[in-house]
This record gives sequence, structure tokens and C-alpha cells, in this order.
Amino acid sequence: MSTTPPPGVSVVICVYTEDRWGDILAAVASVAGQSLPALEILVVVDHNPALLRRLAKRYGDDGAGAPADRVRVLANAGPRGLSAGRNTGIAASSGEVIAFLDDDAVAERDWLRHFAEAYADPRVMAVGGRTRPVWESRRRPAWFPEEFDWVVGCTYRGLPPGRVRVRNVLGGNASFRRSAFTVAGGFASGIGRDGDRLPLGCEETELCIRLTRAMPEAVVLIDDRAVIHHRVPAARERFRYFRTRAYAEGLSKALVSRSVGARDGLATERRYATRVLPAGVARGVRDALLGRAGGAGRAGAIVAG
Repeated sequence: MSTTPPPGVSVVICVYTEDRWGDILAAVASVAGQSLPALEILVVVDHNPALLRRLAKRYGDDGAGAPADRVRVLANAGPRGLSAGRNTGIAASSGEVIAFLDDDAVAERDWLRHFAEAYADPRVMAVGGRTRPVWESRRRPAWFPEEFDWVVGCTYRGLPPGRVRVRNVLGGNASFRRSAFTVAGGFASGIGRDGDRLPLGCEETELCIRLTRAMPEAVVLIDDRAVIHHRVPAARERFRYFRTRAYAEGLSKALVSRSVGARDGLATERRYATRVLPAGVARGVRDALLGRAGGAGRAGAIVAG
């Protein structure tokens, strides 16, 4: 009995600073070592000529590892920012599926295999995965609630487990069928990350909503077996960053709602705010009453966030 071969997957990694040089090399190496090989790895540099030259030298024709690693280094062809960088990668890629990995994350060996398996269903247009934090201090701060792990770019408590249908994927660990961009267009500039400027995200949310509006039968999934590990630097383990990032998310959600309307733009957030967060506060208060470390801090952080 014949089986359908898995779709070819191109992987796009958008980068912007030499400060993450070691992280970038680790991200690329994790993709090069996948059990289902990527067709190509496209490293898109966001308006940083020095980094572009350095990466081209590392992976270019003068680099012995380039043919084996299948790495291409490109300059962002659009305005500064993550959305335009991703669109540059999409335009230059050749795979039936395009996957995206953060430049400060590493993928587990079967990451692409789990993505590819889901696309056996022709209705599936996007698949995301589970992102786990790697704290620089080597342990989660006692006050930091799991319900807010999205603050550090990771999967948060409250998302359903397994392979499940969702409204949107999270952009640092996601994949899309190429035809999704034909149907819905690319990532919208002005919403996504631009270095460390505000607002900082939600471009993948807006894209997924546009996709399912244009193609109501489209299926968007998260498969928590497609795991990446995302580095959380010490500066992001502090309450000051937590507060700033939560505020930035509010700005981003406002931009999404302006683009697609509050009904679709905030549907998942209403459940999160009315069910997930109150349960998190209750757990924190309970832990505080039981004398467990961090309970009061987590409840307070959820309220502040």
C-alpha cells in the first residue's frame, strides 16, 4: 500500500542582532538536525549589514558546511520588522509548507516531522507547536505565573493539550501551507515585532483570522509534540519586563481588533480573561494560604498583567 510522502518544508529564521550570534547558530543547527530534513533553511536578516555579512561568510559559498546545512542567508526586502522579514522568507522559499522558528530557540529533533504529519489532511492550513522556556537563571521565578508564559514567547497554561484546533498559532513556533499565503496574503507590517519597539506581536493572530475568514473550511492546529525550547534571558525574568510586555500585548491586540474586528480579534482572549486567569489567581491565593513559595506573587502578577 502506497503512502503519501510528507510535504517539503522550508524553514525561515528571522534575525536582527549580532548579540544573538550563538543563539542563531544553535537555531540553525537544530533545524539542520531534524529527523525529517528541511528542504532549506532561510535566515532573513533585518536591516543589519554587519550581521548579514557575518552570516553570509558563515553559511555562504566559502563555508564548508553550507551544502550540507542547506542554509541561505537573505536580507529583509521590506521595511524593518519581523513581519516583512517573514514575508521575505516566504517569497524566497520553495517548500509546500513554510515553518518559522525564533532566532533564540532550538527545535527538538522531530519538530518538522510532527508539523508535516498534520498536513496529510488537505484542510489543514497552519500548524503550531509547544514552546518551552529555558530560564537563564535555570529555574522559573517563583512569582512568574505559567498563565503568562506568552510574555516570554512560550506556550502558556490554559491552552488545550494534544493536537487540537485553535484560532491562531504562535509565530515563533509555527508553520503554514504555502497556499495559505495565496489565499490570505502575507504577514501585516505595523503589528509584528520591530527589534524591541512597541507593539511587539500578534501578527500571526491577525493572519490566521484573515485566513479563516477568506477560507472558512481552513483548519488551524496546535500539536504539542512539535516542541521548541526558547531562551529567556535574565532581563526578561524581571517584573519590569513582564509589565511592559503585558502592556505591549494590549496595544497589539488593539491593532488586531482594528484590523479584523473585536469579535474575532478578542474571542480567545475573552475565554482566557474570564476562565484561565481567575483560576490562576485562585491557585496563587491557595498556595499562599498553604505557605507555598510564590503563591501571592503569582496571584498579584496575574492581576497586574
